[in-house]
Amino acid sequence: MLIRAFGGVPEPAEELELYRELTRCDRSLGVWDEDECVGTSGAFAFRMTVPGGALVSAAGVTMVGVAATHRRRGVLTSMMRRQLDDVRSWGEPLAVLTASEPAIYGRFGYGAATFQVNAEIETDRVRLSVPDGTDDVRLRYAEPADVLDECETVYARLVPGRPGMLARLPGWERLGLLDPESSRDGASPLQCVVARRDGEVTGYARFRVRPDWGPSGPDGTVVLQDLAGLDPATRSALWRFLFGIDLTTKLTMRGRPVDEAWQYQVSDIRRCRPQLRDALYVRLVDVGAALAARTYQAPVDVVFEVEDAFCPWNEGRWRLSGNTKGASCERTSDAADLALSVRELGAAYLGGVTLGSLGAAGRVRELRSGALAEASVGFASDVAPWLPHGF
Repeated sequence: MLIRAFGGVPEPAEELELYRELTRCDRSLGVWDEDECVGTSGAFAFRMTVPGGALVSAAGVTMVGVAATHRRRGVLTSMMRRQLDDVRSWGEPLAVLTASEPAIYGRFGYGAATFQVNAEIETDRVRLSVPDGTDDVRLRYAEPADVLDECETVYARLVPGRPGMLARLPGWERLGLLDPESSRDGASPLQCVVARRDGEVTGYARFRVRPDWGPSGPDGTVVLQDLAGLDPATRSALWRFLFGIDLTTKLTMRGRPVDEAWQYQVSDIRRCRPQLRDALYVRLVDVGAALAARTYQAPVDVVFEVEDAFCPWNEGRWRLSGNTKGASCERTSDAADLALSVRELGAAYLGGVTLGSLGAAGRVRELRSGALAEASVGFASDVAPWLPHGF
């Protein structure tokens, strides 16, 4: 049913096998009409970084589909209802998802909390400036599977520093090695370059090369899958390498952080054609626990009037008090300073969407003068939140 709901074309066998191993049946739902499955949904068990660096339990909602023959009969609503009840019973304060159709999930309390950049860079026309120390980084080709442990060590060191990143549980590291020929679109098998400084692995890039030739000569494309580095010099060395691969004139990438430094190192951003796209949607399942789990970059002491008809246990007034060291969020009978729905709290939760912007859009009402600016500054994050891979 799920394959049919997403167009009827099955994913490559090795990808299906991996997700079959990662899926937990006790966290999955099915809706049946007699002997026919007409709806599915699942929830991975994740730990996600929030502002301040803590890892918070989050249900990674996935595999949501409804048979086209059973649309508008309440199937999806019933699954979302049961799933959020389950997530609450598991003690997970957050639910997160990526949306194939963004308009669907707002009514269930999910807000767009992270964004990503896709780009197609004309590497034959764009130059990259690099910081001091870049020449000290040594790059070497390696088989992706042979250096998986070293690459995962780099990734794990980066997780606490950026909200929205997922700590990879066993099995998820294999996601970066998937390389079905049917998904290459004429490109090479997956390649990997590892960066080292002083004998330590400090970064890596996984990519493919799609050869092509035009009237004036080579016109190949580098297709970036993943890039990570522990310091600016390492990251710059990897980008410089990708820009300079022989017989190529373009570098394409998807799903990169919106604040990534390469955008400020290129000589001509227009020839990079960056495009912004929504990525992770966040839903606060337990408002008090979720808001207390993160820190705030400026002191906040604000009372929220929260609307949440779908999860009524969240409705009402909550006093949030917090700073860079920690926070508390408790029920209160004090007068509200800001009124908003749980969707807006989800959008602002990771610090990439400001409460001020949501207020300007009419989605947050200020009831005490100055409260919106105070909360907006406190909720913000100096580092843009980012979802490193889908699920």
